[in-house]
Amino acid sequence: MIIIGEKINGSIPSIGKAIADRNDAHIRDLAKRQAEAGAAFIDVCASVGEDEELETLKWLFGLVEAAVDTPISVDSPSADIIAKAIPLCKKNGLVNSVSMEGNKVDTIFPMIADSKWECVCLLSDDTGIPKSAADRLRVFDGLMKKAAEYKIPPERLHIDPLIEMLCTSEDGIAKVTETMREIKKQYPTIHITGGASNISFNLPARKFINRAFIILAMSAGMDSAIIDPLNKDMMGLIYAAEALLGQDEMCIEYINAYRAGLFGEVK
Repeated sequence: MIIIGEKINGSIPSIGKAIADRNDAHIRDLAKRQAEAGAAFIDVCASVGEDEELETLKWLFGLVEAAVDTPISVDSPSADIIAKAIPLCKKNGLVNSVSMEGNKVDTIFPMIADSKWECVCLLSDDTGIPKSAADRLRVFDGLMKKAAEYKIPPERLHIDPLIEMLCTSEDGIAKVTETMREIKKQYPTIHITGGASNISFNLPARKFINRAFIILAMSAGMDSAIIDPLNKDMMGLIYAAEALLGQDEMCIEYINAYRAGLFGEVK
């Protein structure tokens, strides 16, 4: 599983305060702890007004890159901000995110085409969030045509099928898992990602929904996730699921992660 560490996000109250207070130590500590917990990317989202977002991202990038070697996931709802933020990073990382809305793809794909940057791609377009798996796959087809146009290979893309609240769903996660399976069938090397905690919004005891979802989603092809790598119970379930799905030969990764203290006993 490719873990995209979600903790440095200004929409989290404690991080919003740390950003407002320019608390360098807190940001560096979060970056270091997530990297040590196994994050492949450190997501950085300022969640401030667009007039100060770029300068805030520059400050955050500097702190993260001084603390860890783990590449950055540049997170902003604005493609224009992302385009300006990419050159501020010292190494190739992950764009979070683009979609088929407006000119987002045509703004970002040309910038990363001749690099090793990876990209999260949401399956939405100018009509909004598609209501069915078939419509999400239609958006996916358009996205892959754009990727081919800019010569971006599937293995550099992380497709987010749009994980919505379970409490408003009529078919559980069937729509999402159907989309995941078909995408993996068409492009075996592509990555499937998403914000795992989205599924449990407005439900009590959210951790149980989140944990069950991640295992079911992994079974459907999810191999990348925007989660909290400091959650040892979740990390333990991910390592266990990889072993059960035959993705961890002789359970070596599971054993090594346990010995390294990346997860503990689930109580």
